[in-house]
Amino acid sequence: MSPKIDLPDSPSGKGAAGDQLARTILDSLSAHVAILDENGFILETNRAWMQFAEANHIRMRPDTLKVNYLEICDKADGYSADESLSVARGIRDVIAGREKEFVMDYPCHSPDEGRWFYMRVTRAAGPGPLRIVVSHENITALKLAEERLRESEKKLYQERQKLEDANTTLKVLLRQREKDQRQMETDILDNVRQLVVPLIERLGRLPLPPRAQTILASMDTRLTELTRPFLRRLSAVEAVLTPQEIEVAALIREGRSSKEIADLMNLSLTTINFHRRNLRRKLNLRNSNTNLRTYLLSLTK
Repeated sequence: MSPKIDLPDSPSGKGAAGDQLARTILDSLSAHVAILDENGFILETNRAWMQFAEANHIRMRPDTLKVNYLEICDKADGYSADESLSVARGIRDVIAGREKEFVMDYPCHSPDEGRWFYMRVTRAAGPGPLRIVVSHENITALKLAEERLRESEKKLYQERQKLEDANTTLKVLLRQREKDQRQMETDILDNVRQLVVPLIERLGRLPLPPRAQTILASMDTRLTELTRPFLRRLSAVEAVLTPQEIEVAALIREGRSSKEIADLMNLSLTTINFHRRNLRRKLNLRNSNTNLRTYLLSLTK
């Protein structure tokens, strides 16, 4: 016969009816519950506790009545020894009143499946002798869900890292592409202005027949198309330059002197100097120490 549990009065009153109600409630719980006395002896267990004991083939009565729970924890060895000692210490703290409750979750795997439980130790409420309630709730589903969530977060993090790395690589490639494109435009502009334009200018001063003059004019037009990327970028700055100012700026960038520019554009030196002042004003080069050609060269870097 199981020992009688001293519980607070039930709604149905004292006696056998109250004990039966307490028994019914205890057996209805999904948690594995054991009730200990002040020395750690098991006074009562519920149906879930006994079913678990039977399913796991423990070497004692499934209800484990009159077994000292603290001694079992103290004598535990193997991989669960540290956890068992923590449990014994926690139960003793609750018995002594040093702690109101003790909780922990722990693995309890079987050969067939992984399992985790949540343990809670408290004092039973109500008058009468001290009683300790020990419950073990199966939280395997929760643990598996947490593990899936961790795996998902890990995969998301890895994917995010890949995207960030790809984004960084793409930015580097785009910057390099833009740099290469500007360098190519600069090289084309320099080669045309320094190697080709002087020859065209020399040809233009020769007494060529009309057909040759037409071909020369066409060549000059096509060379202008090749150098247009620089001119477009120059005209895209905050200042709004006139077509003549853009041409003067291109010649300054080549390193031409004001006199050379005046001769090439068939303008007076005064007009070229006027364009220079306008360029500095529109490009916001108020510091006289800032070289106009150096600034214009920086627009293609």
